[in-house]
Amino acid sequence: MSELDRQIEQLKKCEALKESEVKALCLKAMEILVEESNVQRVDAPVTICGDIHGQFYDMKELFKVRYPDRITLIRGNHESRQITQVYGFYDECLRKYGSVNVWRYCTDIFDYLSLSALIENKIFSVHGGLSPNINTLDQIRTIDRKQEVPHDGAMCDLLWSDPEDIVDGWGLSPRGAGFLFGGSVVTSFNHTNNIDYICRAHQLVMEGFKWMFNNQIVTVWSAPNYCYRCGNVAAILELDENLNKQFRVFKAAPQDSRGAPAKRPPPDYFL
Repeated sequence: MSELDRQIEQLKKCEALKESEVKALCLKAMEILVEESNVQRVDAPVTICGDIHGQFYDMKELFKVRYPDRITLIRGNHESRQITQVYGFYDECLRKYGSVNVWRYCTDIFDYLSLSALIENKIFSVHGGLSPNINTLDQIRTIDRKQEVPHDGAMCDLLWSDPEDIVDGWGLSPRGAGFLFGGSVVTSFNHTNNIDYICRAHQLVMEGFKWMFNNQIVTVWSAPNYCYRCGNVAAILELDENLNKQFRVFKAAPQDSRGAPAKRPPPDYFL
């Protein structure tokens, strides 16, 4: 068994790695991520996964169905120093390691994560949505992503925005970051960039996935029974080499295979 395999097995048992091991892994991850584009090219076949929100046991179930040689990570709104300080990761690192070093190693990686992916030049994948400051994929490619998520601007919008049926054009987001955007915005973006549809996450949908605007954008949510109380199913989207779609819907991992849920459920901000 390689050193990396041993570390994976250790993590599967929810045993913390040594601080020095975390540092080495984070540095290795940076070496890989720094080479990636803001719009990372991805070849099919591929499986698209949405939010996990720290539900580790469901993540283990989820990645049994992945293509093992095709993992591309893109940044979400929670890959942020500010958000992880508020919602538990900072505290968890401090509790388990007695210092904030591990939190710093991990959050430094966030700055290297790609902002989006483009599958076979036809499917645009982004965590949140679109931005009034972005019309083309080339504009995304010019963003300096190696920074904490800004409070506004194009990079912020890509990670925070949401599609909304009742909005015509652009609207204010109740999240306090990003925008709401309507069908005309999606139609224009898809036409300008010659893509078939947008695939994003960011919003809980009870059925696991949801199409909007005549199948021009789809939300994929991959955390079942979110917060162990929402009762939703989750989904992943599998694309074959010809981009034929198959959604796989699944329920939460069995209760006897998981630990106790967090004592403090996240607020509606997450939704």
